[in-house]
Amino acid sequence: MNRFDRITAILIQLQSRKIVKAQDLAERFEISLRTVYRDMNTLAEAGVPIIGEAGVGYSIMDGYRLPPVMFTKEEARTFITAEKLMEKFTDLSTKSHYQSAMFKVKSVLKSAEKNLLEDMEQHIEVRQKYKPFNPTLNNTLEILLKSVADKKVVRMRYSAFNTEETTERQIEPLGIYHENNYWYVVAYCLLRTSYRNFRTDRISHIELTETIFSKQHASLKEHMDSLPKLENLELIVIRAKKHIMPYIQNDKYLHGFVSEKKSGDEFEISFLVASVESFLRWFVMFADFARIVQPEALKDKLKKRLTTILENLSIP
Repeated sequence: MNRFDRITAILIQLQSRKIVKAQDLAERFEISLRTVYRDMNTLAEAGVPIIGEAGVGYSIMDGYRLPPVMFTKEEARTFITAEKLMEKFTDLSTKSHYQSAMFKVKSVLKSAEKNLLEDMEQHIEVRQKYKPFNPTLNNTLEILLKSVADKKVVRMRYSAFNTEETTERQIEPLGIYHENNYWYVVAYCLLRTSYRNFRTDRISHIELTETIFSKQHASLKEHMDSLPKLENLELIVIRAKKHIMPYIQNDKYLHGFVSEKKSGDEFEISFLVASVESFLRWFVMFADFARIVQPEALKDKLKKRLTTILENLSIP
């Protein structure tokens, strides 16, 4: 970042908070405190009404605004919620860009609204159950979105589900979507010569190439709308004890959850399932507090599965 861009960014950050410490600026922009002091003098000489108090920090005289945009308190509160979600469910690069945008948004708020946001930050928390990205990567979404915008091929290493094999792929992304705690990219795979879904946490390496897309693709929305609806889904009904429900609430959506109703100290839950085998493996995790209502064939499969488990336990 050159000096002009840094000073502009410092001005925006000063407008986004009531008080900004010199140490915070030094850490964010990776500069020395001496450089921070020089940048502050530059802003003051340019006519920005900066107030500095030793041991406290810097602030800008109330009423000084650059952008001619104002937000309501209700709109301002939604920024905090969005910021919390961005922190947990996007990659490091996207989160950084969003934080930079938020500094610009906050810079147009009055002191009262800034105080409100700083207080609300302590009252909103987003819990994350799964890691949506490979921990070795920090710019997965940024590269995928740049690929969509520039129509350039992405090269990546990918591990498919239920296999330890990693393959080299070149893909032409249509777009990204978030579902069940994970980010997915829908793309035309040059290796398989067909459209595929890739889960971002299974990508171990990703880079943007200079190769232009081999063909013109529909938008993500058009592609998703054109997909045939799932057929031959099997209805499964179970009954689960009330106290076990909190432990299966999140994962039930991954297994075709349709509805549930309370019946005494149990809940009757219905699913439309594409993979009975996958559902059965999940059901075994809490089968001691639940039972299968239908279909009868699933009960027989469960008995065989439990018999195999007992046999494996008896093997020395």
